[in-house]
Amino acid sequence: MSQAEPPRSPEKAGRIRTGRVARAAPLVALTGRTAGEAVISALRRKEHSPQRSAERYAQSLGNSRGVLMKAGQILSFVSLGSLVEGGSQSVYQAALARLQDDAPPMEPELAAEAVTAELGAPPQEVFAEFDPHPLAAASIGQVHAAVTPDGRRVVVKIQYPGVAEAIRADLANAELLATFFQLIRGVLPDLGGTDARALAVEVSERIGEEIDYRTEAANQQVFADAYRDHPFARVPEVLPEFSTGRVLTMERSDGMRWAQARQAEQELKDQWGEAIYRFTLGSLRRLGRFNADPHPGNYLFHPDGSVTFLDFGCVKTWDTGQVGWMVAAVQATIDGDADELLKQYTAQGFVPGEPPEPQAMLAWAREPLAPVLAPQPFTYTPEFAARIVDLEFSPRGPHSAVVQKLALPGEYLALSRIDLGLTSVLAGLRATSDWRSIREEMDLGVDPVTRFGQLEKAYRQEHP
Repeated sequence: MSQAEPPRSPEKAGRIRTGRVARAAPLVALTGRTAGEAVISALRRKEHSPQRSAERYAQSLGNSRGVLMKAGQILSFVSLGSLVEGGSQSVYQAALARLQDDAPPMEPELAAEAVTAELGAPPQEVFAEFDPHPLAAASIGQVHAAVTPDGRRVVVKIQYPGVAEAIRADLANAELLATFFQLIRGVLPDLGGTDARALAVEVSERIGEEIDYRTEAANQQVFADAYRDHPFARVPEVLPEFSTGRVLTMERSDGMRWAQARQAEQELKDQWGEAIYRFTLGSLRRLGRFNADPHPGNYLFHPDGSVTFLDFGCVKTWDTGQVGWMVAAVQATIDGDADELLKQYTAQGFVPGEPPEPQAMLAWAREPLAPVLAPQPFTYTPEFAARIVDLEFSPRGPHSAVVQKLALPGEYLALSRIDLGLTSVLAGLRATSDWRSIREEMDLGVDPVTRFGQLEKAYRQEHP
């Protein structure tokens, strides 16, 4: 190391740039165009070196933090569909995969400053032990291992200095929001009658909630209470006495990350897949809540088939009527009742004008339900996940006549994350199970068939 080092840039030191021009600069640098044009062009254009272009693209999103980095995380685990031509999809997704759990961290002194500002003393005084080097860094914060004065092993999630202001600037910046929506256009239903402003409000509310760790703590505690001592779904307990709006402390869980889990034996991956499926759809039905950020970096995988669920900063809540509608729409699709399906969708605001032909709509609705309609057991595959994107959400695909006549109400935007997020995760695991029996167990009260189903039934009898 030289004796005199050049001054560190704000990005290298971990501080977040909040100016609108500065926030867009890394993206504009890709092509010299506007932020939105730069990102989309970087995905679409043919390069002599797709690997180099993908690496630069992932690095730019990682350094952007906030909204744009979250867009990169979304793109990292779902099919990129028509955004990337030819055989470059795997190259881009390999580069973007680093955003799932390997974001650029801030330096130790900044983390210590943030803890001191929030908890009133340096981390070495607040905790009996505190590792200054983060275990992981993500889109708006990073986590450190620590031990409380009474000996509890915990992780401390520290928000990057300035990230709240940066996200607020993102959400107030029409250019950056346009970039964000273009990035995720390929992984959200492009429904012809959708009110883009309503979706913008919904997205802004969900992302805005993540800025305040007190909201995340409250969300996480709801899930922790509902799954305490559960046989295969784990949620870490929050320690409110060590938590504020920008610091969140929870009990530490150890487990395999996504990359390692994908290399496990298939029988174990099937168990993890069922655990994730039951947690996601079961929480929706029992709690009326859905963790709307289902990317693989939010899971820890355990050798007994259980899964720890992390990051509850983005949780969508529905009332019992809305949850009842979801179940009724699924049942109408399974029953092949096209008229009832159209009735259900119309009642919830999905049909703003001339309705689609009922049988055509039924065919469209059946596509993502193949895992419960096909002969059992059914295996989720990457090919199936990509097919759902192409068939279900493309305005130019075989269901275009239906897609163009539907609207997506803002309050149901998270449903597309269930379809695409859950499908993509299960496809990444190539999970196999009797999904139909699990759905019938949840919605029709039939006796469980799988081992996890029997464990779930026993748990619910003890924890009504």
